[in-house]
Amino acid sequence: MLKETFVSLLGRYTRNTELIDELWTEIEKSYSDTKRHYHTLTHLQNMLLQLSEVKSNILNWDAVLFSLYYHDLIYNSLKSNNEEKSAEVAAERMIRLELPLALIDHCKNQILATKLHQKSEDNDTNYFLDADLSILGQSWEKYVDYYKNVRKEYAIYPDLIYKPGRKKVLQHFLSMERIFKTEYFRQKLEATAKENLKKELALL
Repeated sequence: MLKETFVSLLGRYTRNTELIDELWTEIEKSYSDTKRHYHTLTHLQNMLLQLSEVKSNILNWDAVLFSLYYHDLIYNSLKSNNEEKSAEVAAERMIRLELPLALIDHCKNQILATKLHQKSEDNDTNYFLDADLSILGQSWEKYVDYYKNVRKEYAIYPDLIYKPGRKKVLQHFLSMERIFKTEYFRQKLEATAKENLKKELALL
């Protein structure tokens, strides 16, 4: 589903199958890097499934799809500019596809929005951000897999450093009036997400 959707997306803008294959291979390779445990193709697949449920509510589906595939293309747990770098690469690839500048800017802004996850004036972006955080509101079993995989991505840090940082992240989410920006995802995931966050915090 992930590759097919990507190929179909790019096929709306180019007939250059070699370019489509090249760009898909880049995505597949980046998200399959051995240092990744959560920010993987599985994460993209889960986001795509979540967003497909609200497709009828999204005005610019193509922009959201481009954002989905490229938002974590660059990921280094030691760096704090992953979103900026991913947005830059996304823009470069979209320019190669000769996409409209408005679409490119929209995609860049959506990717950059994942840095702070604050509510946007653009509702498509809010759906995109909610899908990105949807793992927080999954079953406890899936959530446990998620936080264990996040820990693996930060394996270079000892618990002495990792745990205080992780606590800060969890407390940040719990202090938010609403984790999920859209009413759909709030009703679906908010309560479970807060329970999961509290459970993980207690384990730290």
